[in-house]
Amino acid sequence: MATPPASEFGFAAAHDVPVPYLQRTREYYLALGYGEPYQWAHYAEVPFQPLDKPLASCSVAIVTTAAPYRDGCGDQGPGAPYNAAAKFYAVYSGDTASDPDLRISHVAIDRAHTTAEDIGSYFPLTQLRRLAAQSRVGALAAHFHGLPTNRSHRVTLEVDCRELVARCQADHVDVAILVPNCPVCHQGVSLAARELEASGIATVVMGCAKDIVEHVGVPRLLFSDFPLGNAAGRPRDGASQALTLELALQVLERAPAPRTTVQSPLRWSDSADWKLDYCNVQRLSPDELQRRRAAFDAAKAEARRLRDDTALARSGADNGTG
Repeated sequence: MATPPASEFGFAAAHDVPVPYLQRTREYYLALGYGEPYQWAHYAEVPFQPLDKPLASCSVAIVTTAAPYRDGCGDQGPGAPYNAAAKFYAVYSGDTASDPDLRISHVAIDRAHTTAEDIGSYFPLTQLRRLAAQSRVGALAAHFHGLPTNRSHRVTLEVDCRELVARCQADHVDVAILVPNCPVCHQGVSLAARELEASGIATVVMGCAKDIVEHVGVPRLLFSDFPLGNAAGRPRDGASQALTLELALQVLERAPAPRTTVQSPLRWSDSADWKLDYCNVQRLSPDELQRRRAAFDAAKAEARRLRDDTALARSGADNGTG
């Protein structure tokens, strides 16, 4: 007997599942000609800090991987190509009472299907202010914090996460909402969430790369099945952004144990075809792969120069010469 077509039952398309970023990026960089696949962070045990008081009494901080806009660093606007010159290599903090100009041109977001046109889709400060005014949360922490996108597990854990924890503790933060953008960003904030939880600060990751966050192992994840760069909601869609943040707060309040993942019910579009494109070597010609290898090599060289400059400046400051 023939099997009835899936459409007869209203089934979703076979590819309408969370994008397999671990597999895609592994195959992509091998196709570009790089050696051994990158080893993603992975833990069996996950720390978990339950909320010890109502969220309406908590001080809440945002941790972002977005970068402050800098003059003279090239195109960082909506639709900009990947821009290594706009990267940052040390934890930074900003005043939550101001309106920061943060961009994500420096990370590998899904540029085929989104443009980073709306900061509200990757940095939920406006929505969090609204909830603080309504007493849904106790207060905004005095600062938000930027976490560098770093492939080095050692640097992320031993330098960046320690600095982030210290800054959150200095602000007497009870809760941290972590919002990544690219695949490596998702790993970075997952490592940060673990360190914050171990220090007594409850966390929730708002992410779009479900497999990466769950592979690392975090206490709480609100997963939005959107293109990378939209973990806080659809661009120019305040209702989507409001619902996404509210769901994240509910995960914070109700997660019964570590490794709790809740998926947002929102869909990016009626078609799931966007999920087929990101880093999919089956859709890239040999010429395109060669072009991307050259561009990636150039970006790595620029990033190495900036990273070395940052390390030199940090060393000078530590020695009292900076």
